[in-house]
Amino acid sequence: MSSASSDEDVGTEHIFYRDKPQWKDIHPISQDEDEPVVAIDYSPEFTDVFDYFRAIVTKGEKSERALALTQDAVKLNPANYSVWQYRREILKELNKDLHEELGFIEAVIMKQPKNYQVWQHRRVLVEWLNDAKYEKDVTEHAIQKDAKNYHAWQHRQWAIKRFSLYDNEFDFVEKLIEIDVRNNSAWNHRYFVINNSTGFTENVVDREIKFTLNQIKKATENESSWNYLRGLVLHTSEGLSGNKYITSFCEDLYTSGNRSPFLLSLIVDMCSEQVSKGVVDTEYKLERGKALCEELASKVDPIRTNYWKYVAKNLEKCAETCGDFSKII
Repeated sequence: MSSASSDEDVGTEHIFYRDKPQWKDIHPISQDEDEPVVAIDYSPEFTDVFDYFRAIVTKGEKSERALALTQDAVKLNPANYSVWQYRREILKELNKDLHEELGFIEAVIMKQPKNYQVWQHRRVLVEWLNDAKYEKDVTEHAIQKDAKNYHAWQHRQWAIKRFSLYDNEFDFVEKLIEIDVRNNSAWNHRYFVINNSTGFTENVVDREIKFTLNQIKKATENESSWNYLRGLVLHTSEGLSGNKYITSFCEDLYTSGNRSPFLLSLIVDMCSEQVSKGVVDTEYKLERGKALCEELASKVDPIRTNYWKYVAKNLEKCAETCGDFSKII
């Protein structure tokens, strides 16, 4: 989509509305403030534009000149929701070309990629058009600038789900994870795509577990991939301790000397699973879980010492209620 616009940039010299002959019939309305303790130091340009904006809103004018005024207003303050709302009312009243407006808003997004009101305006336009063919490109450009832009990801997920745009989405997110395995937004999106397309079938979960374990090898201190692994196990009946790929991977990693807090935490949860079932013949016993909690509390994750002591106590309580305590230890 060709972005936008021949409109003047914010940096060009401002011609005051009070000096424009075509605006002589409008009487600007100053902002009504009750003697603030510290007055905001608005620029003369800002005061000029918003005084006239208040005037046309009060008058209810929806015209070409009013539309141009809203454009100046959003350049000065793109976070002003009221300006965007009134601009939409004008667009509808004048039956303007909404594809042209999409071009304008794309240019604004590239300058203000983390502005919620800008993305919200675009969403409304796409809804009006019932056409999201440009949304993947726009969000991809924003994500290329900042791979963890929450607003861009939120808009992309909305468009994909609303208009069933899942084709090639898996390839897109896989490339992002290959670029940065620590990109939590990309991991979140991977889960979103599967959950809303193929679903977590047995084959999908098996594939995803293997993929995730390979990614963990690259950065064992990366919480995103460990959390994704936990999410996958929620779609199985075997749990963490019942999956041979996960247990074998974790044991090999532990034996190699790795002491990632996420690895130890996962093994603690494996112990908790087995203890809660009252299983005796297992390597994931109560005492191992307690020992790992002590290691986490004293060495690996001391900032959460109290938490790991709490987990250890809960393991003991679980053992007492779920089976013969003496046999489990």
